Amino acid sequence: MANLSGWRYARFLGGIAGLIGLALYPIIVYPYFHVEEYKDIQKKTREGINQEAIQPGGMKVWTNPFEGKTKS
Repeated sequence: MANLSGWRYARFLGGIAGLIGLALYPIIVYPYFHVEEYKDIQKKTREGINQEAIQPGGMKVWTNPFEGKTKS
């Protein structure tokens, strides 16, 4: 195996960092900047599902704890 030094070592490390970035882009970066697209997909796929009926153990459906409580 060749001994990497100087610009070859920097190019090698840059290539590894680039491959990691390329692999993480569709998993982390794209969904972060296109939130509305993923919300629309969730609405379409969960359409017609009664969440209260399928909750295990009689647990209540998840609610956002940071939103204010609504008066019913």
